[in-house]
Amino acid sequence: MSDANRAMKQDPFLDGDDPFLDAADVERLLLGEATREELERGPRNAAPLDGTVDDDPFLAETGPAPAGEPEDRVIDPVFEDLQDEVAGLQVGETLYGEVDSDVPDQPVPRISVGAFCERPETGALIHNAAGDRRLAKAHVTVELGGLPAAIERYHDETTPNLLIIESGMRGRGLFDQLEELAGVCDPETKVIIVGAANDISLYRELMKRGVSEYLVPPMTPMHVIRTISELFLDPEQPFAGKTIAFVGSKGGVGSSTIAHNCAWAMTEGMQSDAVLVDLDLSFGTAGLDFNQDPAQTLGDALAEPDRLDDALLDRLLVRCTDRLSLFSAPATLDREWDFGPQDYETVLEKVRRQAPYVALDLPHIWTPWVKQTLLAADQVVVTVSPDLASLRNAKNLFDLVSGARPNDEPPRVVINMAGMPKRPEIPIKDFAEALGTPPTLVLPFEPQLFGKAANNGQMITELDPKSKAAEGFSHLASLVSGRTPVAPPKRSLIAKLFGG
Repeated sequence: MSDANRAMKQDPFLDGDDPFLDAADVERLLLGEATREELERGPRNAAPLDGTVDDDPFLAETGPAPAGEPEDRVIDPVFEDLQDEVAGLQVGETLYGEVDSDVPDQPVPRISVGAFCERPETGALIHNAAGDRRLAKAHVTVELGGLPAAIERYHDETTPNLLIIESGMRGRGLFDQLEELAGVCDPETKVIIVGAANDISLYRELMKRGVSEYLVPPMTPMHVIRTISELFLDPEQPFAGKTIAFVGSKGGVGSSTIAHNCAWAMTEGMQSDAVLVDLDLSFGTAGLDFNQDPAQTLGDALAEPDRLDDALLDRLLVRCTDRLSLFSAPATLDREWDFGPQDYETVLEKVRRQAPYVALDLPHIWTPWVKQTLLAADQVVVTVSPDLASLRNAKNLFDLVSGARPNDEPPRVVINMAGMPKRPEIPIKDFAEALGTPPTLVLPFEPQLFGKAANNGQMITELDPKSKAAEGFSHLASLVSGRTPVAPPKRSLIAKLFGG
């Protein structure tokens, strides 16, 4: 049960002795223009709750602003008075209340979390929660500034999977700022509000406005962990990352290179976690491209898909970067990999619970499981070379995918190795006319750049971030993920304080 739900059970608003309020009073209470006590005392003592110093619930604890400072509440950005307190706080200890042990053991997926706090104490609490094993996969950043800071930050950046916002406001000012935040928020982003008022009417109004959860003190790091777990580990609505299937129109067109570089660009450029699954069990190159040679691979998972749980899957995945994990192919001819479509489906469904994005590097073969995986993907990227065989095969793939998925967008086309010397090529406009859509990306023939990256086990952006190919991969990653590239994040003051 959430803290807000518990608040509903304890709130006098719901008990049988609640005095009758007329419609006008209910509206004032809902908008925060008056408290219940003020309404019960009568209009003489009622005062507007507009976020000023007289009604700020946080100031009830901290006292009025010191002499010489403006009456608006001031947060000390350097935590000078709190360094000793927050530095010694351990996960499981409490700033506000009793430790809550009713927390799921299952770790949350590889999501991104942005917390914007008004008080350093709350920032320290969330920072400590981020160090718990249940949030070990998540990327959590903590900043001061509350709602205004979040609105300013995400005017030009893509919002994370989860926002935690602290606000001491309860009235029209809070709702106005939430509307402004909604204007810059991605539709998939969940929002938790940390408030100060144990008010059921406020809770209901926030839920109506799309807020995922509302928390009030007293709370501990475990309260935060439990709330995040409930949002992303609901057994009736399990978290599932977006799948992007990469397939070549024929062998040798570079579909795997596109898949690997695009997955890297999604994680490093878009700052979102992803899992790259190399499904070419016999000849997969993802391990080579990322300089990885794991002892256990996708073949082990497919051999016993029903035994694959989150703990085992976490051991099988190889961490290439802080955000990109690899499910490597065995890449061996010692055995025949004869698995049915159901085996692949079972494994991929479990992988989707690990990260917001899953890049599927499909081999150029045509089997029932390849067809099923391709048609079940959220996005399809077809890599072609500018020749007749690629055009014919790409047209066949387009017709199949578009016919089976009439309500989804058509596959995206990447023309690779364009402009190869002395090779006759089909013009790009002819490709566009035959497929009914222009190519998403055209990569020139650059054997030195791509060859060096492959031999070094590097991605193109690592080797030459200013190259046209690097810009192209960033553009493709942005389109298939629906996110925009972001600048490298600055270390927050809370992270600096904790050495993060």
